[in-house]
Amino acid sequence: MKVALSLVTLFAASPALAQAANFSLVHAFEGSSFFDGWTFYDFYDNTTNGDVNYVSQANATAMKLAYVNDAGNAIIKVDNITNVPYPEKRDSVRITTNDFYNLGSIWVFDALHLPYGCSVWPSFWTKGYDWPRQGEIDIVEGINLQSANQMALHSYAGCTAASGTTQTGRAGNLNCNSTDGAGCTVTETSPNSFGAGFASAGGGVWATQFDSSGVFIWFWERSKVPASLSSATTSVDISTWGAPSAAYPASSCNVGNFFGPQQLVITLTLCGDWAGIPSLYQPACGGDGAANGCYVNSVINAGSPNFDNAYFEIRSIKVFGVNSSVEISPSSASAAAPSQATGGAAGGSSPTGSGSSGPTGSAGTNAAIAERFDLGGVLSLLGAGVLALASGLLL
Repeated sequence: MKVALSLVTLFAASPALAQAANFSLVHAFEGSSFFDGWTFYDFYDNTTNGDVNYVSQANATAMKLAYVNDAGNAIIKVDNITNVPYPEKRDSVRITTNDFYNLGSIWVFDALHLPYGCSVWPSFWTKGYDWPRQGEIDIVEGINLQSANQMALHSYAGCTAASGTTQTGRAGNLNCNSTDGAGCTVTETSPNSFGAGFASAGGGVWATQFDSSGVFIWFWERSKVPASLSSATTSVDISTWGAPSAAYPASSCNVGNFFGPQQLVITLTLCGDWAGIPSLYQPACGGDGAANGCYVNSVINAGSPNFDNAYFEIRSIKVFGVNSSVEISPSSASAAAPSQATGGAAGGSSPTGSGSSGPTGSAGTNAAIAERFDLGGVLSLLGAGVLALASGLLL
């Protein structure tokens, strides 16, 4: 559902967090039309080496992996029925918005349930048209039986998280450079931000401000969602939200230089370059610590009960903006590369995480190519030989 914008109050391009600012509704993904305006990836997970095949919209609908339930909420899940033989992959879903959202946006993600379980790696994140040159923002991400959400930025060299900034989350790595696998991370400290605790608390809401003043991410469990946000239909006012969970002010990362217009992405993979790391998988999920332990112990054979909780239940995703230009087409986004003049290549050979917040990962040069062709859906037509050729031509 697209909504015409009303007049809004513009705010100063300052890193101050408590400034009053109204943002008007631009686009709402919700109800029976939730999946309108998304592209289904329809390819194997060649960006994070996960043990899944992302299926087309037709197959996702037929297999009940992506649908709207009787309550009007979007369900996105991994196949928990099929008895998967070795060495096959399990079917899952990755979707990306067709349109991009520019500086001056607020993205509100309202969910009742997030996927969790051994090998499970869900994420709600954003990426620029030319990944990784135009950056990545990880809003919701976690692995296995993790109980706290992790947020992160990924960029070219030169963008960092400010030390000592005002935020409620716990800062990790401060270097946002994509060649440093983790990106600049913040771990949520509020309770019930992931896993079983999130579900038992009735879910929660994330709001992300993407603006020249910086990138700021808020989280509230269901009982603490501000009334001004839970009742918002045409606009939101961020002035009462308080300190964010994660703050990346422009003082340490000029957003316009490192981030282009962003697509919203929902991904649900298994194992791979983060959840499948033996030192992270084994303590929570057991096994013998072998390199393929995550796949052998969790992915193959029967899907239930291990994947019975491996699903998103999303009430809505809403985009608010300071003006109508925050929502743009792919052709406009392709011409909106950051103006950055310094910093080396971000290392297309090492996309990690969703493109990810995982500590390490090397999905390879083909992964960067896959991201670039994601919009057109043409990658599914390319074989390994063409990918190798494209690698030489593009990178």
